[in-house]
Amino acid sequence: MIERERGVALWRQIEERLAEDIAAGVYASGSRLPTEPELAARFGVNRHTLRRAMSELEKRGVVRVEQGRGSFVQEHVLDYFVGRRTRFSEIVSRQNRRPGGRLLRAAEEAAPAAVARDLKIPAGAAVHRLTTLSEVDGRPMTVSDHYFPKARFPDLIGVYADTGSITKALTRLGVGNYERKWTRVLARMPDAEEAEHLKLSRNRPVLVTEALNVDAEGGPVEYGISRFAADRTQIVFGSETG
Repeated sequence: MIERERGVALWRQIEERLAEDIAAGVYASGSRLPTEPELAARFGVNRHTLRRAMSELEKRGVVRVEQGRGSFVQEHVLDYFVGRRTRFSEIVSRQNRRPGGRLLRAAEEAAPAAVARDLKIPAGAAVHRLTTLSEVDGRPMTVSDHYFPKARFPDLIGVYADTGSITKALTRLGVGNYERKWTRVLARMPDAEEAEHLKLSRNRPVLVTEALNVDAEGGPVEYGISRFAADRTQIVFGSETG
């Protein structure tokens, strides 16, 4: 309970109490907080007082407020290290967090012009496209499209289905070691499908990375486009271990 005779503003006491609850794990990272009426009733205050407390918590980066959806505990940001060897599961595991994910779709299609150019294949040549959803601690982190030249990896979709891993599939197909040649990053608002998969509102941005992975001889192996939930991710260029 808050103390009206304590000499500290009510909104400040509410701010302190909610921050303590979050720090103690009463509300987990990424979870939705009780509704505004529920919190106002809990503390016995009007909505104006409660909103002041929530505004201060948002300024501190403790919570985020999404219009039409409510208030959420701000997630621990993942440092996503982009270097010569960039592997999602390894990056997540090294930060003592739990990687996960699933395949959303797999298909053969004609390579878009930009994909064909960077994979050094003719425009319209066949590629395998895997669309995956990757998670950290059970929370969606990124939706990615992975393009592979079919002529070089004709059995990739089947091998991926068997291994459940792009790295393991490429190893089985003769590319045991591949590296990141370049990465481009931009920010934009998500489309409806991206927002749905990442559990974002449409007014929360995504970080979009375009990247090319190559084999030991410099031959293109994979062209990828990933959309990261921006408020859960920090892109770090270099090496995690230095």
